[in-house]
Amino acid sequence: MAEKPSQILYLVPIEYREKKPERKRKNLIRLGVDQDHAYAWSRTRKGGWAVAQSPILITTITLSRLRRKGYESMLSYYLKTQPTIQ
Repeated sequence: MAEKPSQILYLVPIEYREKKPERKRKNLIRLGVDQDHAYAWSRTRKGGWAVAQSPILITTITLSRLRRKGYESMLSYYLKTQPTIQ
């Protein structure tokens, strides 16, 4: 049985659900970022790929948090679903 697509690990869309800087700032503070960094990071003009490789996502959305929310890494998903040669 295949997993639901919503439970596969997607990093960039999580951060870009909020479009308004104030909402992004509040959510970054909830994730444990200090207020100065949250203000600066919420108003960044970086694109999705640049944000994904920056400290913004690396420090806020960790693998342990994603696992707790029910997301699965691509490697573990592949290992579960790969065909075996007999």
